[in-house]
Amino acid sequence: MTTEIPVEDRLGKAIALREQGQDAEARALLLELHTEAPDDARVSLQCAWIHDKLGLEGEAVPYYERAIASGLSGDDLNNALLGLGSTYRALGRYDDALETLSRASMQTPDDSGVRVFHAMALYNTGAAKEAVETLLTLLVETTTDPSIIRYRGALTEYAADLDRTWS
Repeated sequence: MTTEIPVEDRLGKAIALREQGQDAEARALLLELHTEAPDDARVSLQCAWIHDKLGLEGEAVPYYERAIASGLSGDDLNNALLGLGSTYRALGRYDDALETLSRASMQTPDDSGVRVFHAMALYNTGAAKEAVETLLTLLVETTTDPSIIRYRGALTEYAADLDRTWS
């Protein structure tokens, strides 16, 4: 082990390795760091992300849960909630996904990524109407596509009540 090098420096190296696509090396370093600093929320979050990136979603969950329990805040907490909720959804744990992504939505209601994943979890839990409403609203709010902008008013009205008809 290279404990004489500060955790922060090795964490930075692990992140750089992950960003360069050297996932196995990043994972090895992150697991070593997690053994040394199991209560470091940033290390736990990075462990979760590398496991997700490697398709090891089931192994990512405890790292996300530990990161969140260890006191993340701000963007890091939002990213951990989004990652955990998305991972739960990928594992078929739809109720857990919806609960986690709802928490993320309450914390950052304007985060489009959270809104999309939340909509997917809504769909998976049988709330297809609410999911489509969420996605239509997001589309109208964020698009630059002229063919959608042209129908912004109608789409906004439809998103508010997909079942409404005009007779």
